[in-house]
Amino acid sequence: MKVLSIRRKYLIAFLLFTMLILVTGVSLGISTLHQTKAQAASPAAQQISSDPFTNSTSQHQTQVEPSTASYGSMVVSVFQSGRFAVGGGSSGILWATSFDAGQTWKVGTLPDITVYAGGSYARASNAVVVYDQAHHTWLASVLVAKTFFENSSGSTSVVVSHSTDGLTWSNPALVAASGASDYFDKDWIVCDNHPASPYYGRCYEQWDNANADNLIMMSYSNDGGLTWSQAASPANQSFLGIGGEPVVQPNGHVIVPLYGYDKTTGADGIYSYRSIDGGTTWTNLAEIAPSTYSGTADPFYRGGSLPSAQVDASGKVYVVWAGCYFEADCLANETGNTTDDIVMTTTKDGLTWTPLQRIPLDAVGSDVEHLTAGLAVASNTAGNDARLAVTYYYWGNAGSCSAATCQAYAGMATSINGGTTWSQPLALAGPTTPDWWADTEAGYMTGDYITTAISANRAVALVPVATAPTGTTLHQAMYAASVPVTGGLHVCDKLSSSSVTPNRVTQNVVTPNTSKKDYYGA
Repeated sequence: MKVLSIRRKYLIAFLLFTMLILVTGVSLGISTLHQTKAQAASPAAQQISSDPFTNSTSQHQTQVEPSTASYGSMVVSVFQSGRFAVGGGSSGILWATSFDAGQTWKVGTLPDITVYAGGSYARASNAVVVYDQAHHTWLASVLVAKTFFENSSGSTSVVVSHSTDGLTWSNPALVAASGASDYFDKDWIVCDNHPASPYYGRCYEQWDNANADNLIMMSYSNDGGLTWSQAASPANQSFLGIGGEPVVQPNGHVIVPLYGYDKTTGADGIYSYRSIDGGTTWTNLAEIAPSTYSGTADPFYRGGSLPSAQVDASGKVYVVWAGCYFEADCLANETGNTTDDIVMTTTKDGLTWTPLQRIPLDAVGSDVEHLTAGLAVASNTAGNDARLAVTYYYWGNAGSCSAATCQAYAGMATSINGGTTWSQPLALAGPTTPDWWADTEAGYMTGDYITTAISANRAVALVPVATAPTGTTLHQAMYAASVPVTGGLHVCDKLSSSSVTPNRVTQNVVTPNTSKKDYYGA
């Protein structure tokens, strides 16, 4: 049985795709701030930025891996710009802020992080943004490296930048620095925004140490992200984990869905762990579902099936990811000759999860590959009235395409009844071909994750969009979509509580698809 290596072979193969529509990029100076009234790239997506960096060591123009959050009518996103082809990370992190639910944007660069933006670090990656309601501040978490990321030791740190207005950002505050033999990866941040919670105003930072058997690290801050506690890990951690997205319930409990690999059973899947004491202690993993990602994208894509998690006003936690659970030939012969759907499950306690349901984006057996889901749940809605939106990447000719011929798109669907039924899917942008995107050691990239926000009943998402390169210069820029949350009548398929895949596994017995693992990193 294979285990996750330092370079992190993972069953979640490769995300992404971004989209083409011929528009002119909006120029962005590193030290400048300006209003962007974007040009239309499709009925939904608008270009809001382009790569401002010019260092010869990075791939320009490239922008990837956006994280987007909202508070009221304000939306903030952060993303990588100037991606390195070897060793991971980017030249710097850009921010984009909207005050009208994603319809117009102001854009700038997080200051004093990399050497290309006035800082001391060589590279930056994995930017994630959140709003801390108690301290009235936006927090942008960034993974940074003194040299490079992949297989490095003693080079990585997790830092946090702060802003009270979404426009002016502080120098980064240190959360944790790796020891001489450590390699940090996949940070994520969340804040307790529930006034009735005993830990209201506490923010939680999660990351993993790839050089220590993918040990999960958790730290918290009580002062708006200025100082952070000593990192803690789940007691007697019996799993390897990556890509955790913590969410906080109204009672202060923290639940962390993630991709993991159980060292006892050898099963890889989607798991969760939690804290009920404000992050002082963390439990060991509980299984949500075995992972059945087809690996169709493995030959040339990076990313694909990390979970995305959100919570509604009642404390119900929703998790989505990509898997072939509903497809008749799901991994039947381990060849990756099937496609994946976006699936969802929910929990009230992080221990018991509802049977999987398939979000109805395309028909079962359609040969449409769906990857890299980013979920939003309106924080002031709950239960049967919860408003949801999911953004994802997809291509329609999955069975026969290559990096040069795949027709890749970004899509979105919304629900107004807690995910029982969904709207007709909307194409945000596309088509494009993956070989127009930033290249990495693990395939072409739009990001290992994507997120969605709901603001003023509008679903807001940023997606990287690519047009044809000019010689060796790429044209992968960041686009924004802001669409009404309407819901619809498309009904979810559901699995029985005892069966996870029709032809392969049951809920508690799984043969890991180790042949489909591939590298995830910064």
